[in-house]
Amino acid sequence: MKYEQLKLDNQLCFPVYAASRLITREYQPFLNELGITYPQYLVMMVLWENDGQTVNQVAGKLLLNTNTVTPLLKRMEAMGIISRERTGSDERKVHVRLTEKGKKMRDDAATIPERLAGKLKGGELDLEKLLQLRDTLNMIIKLLGEKC
Repeated sequence: MKYEQLKLDNQLCFPVYAASRLITREYQPFLNELGITYPQYLVMMVLWENDGQTVNQVAGKLLLNTNTVTPLLKRMEAMGIISRERTGSDERKVHVRLTEKGKKMRDDAATIPERLAGKLKGGELDLEKLLQLRDTLNMIIKLLGEKC
């Protein structure tokens, strides 16, 4: 092939994209038990780690735009798992907090990473390789994120 650089098998982006989609698919049965979607799970993890963040902080942590996160948060508020509240000092800032229902979900969600890792382990993928892959992907995210 004249343009080897355009072959799908020679790309970094495709295996990352495909792996992301397949991993998200594997999460779905666990998330169905909680009644949330994968993007909602990501928001919940951000808040379980540090409750009471602004919409901008949540969006920044997830590398998303606020106009992507806001409709997601509205649906989560309707579900009763988070609350959104404007601050008195700056009406533009909206703080997001877990409700009691959202806090209680953490116990059920705590088993998800281990359950997913159990599906990925075996064969040539041991825990050490999974952790190395995570660290490498985090380095790529950091490098590309600095350019924004």
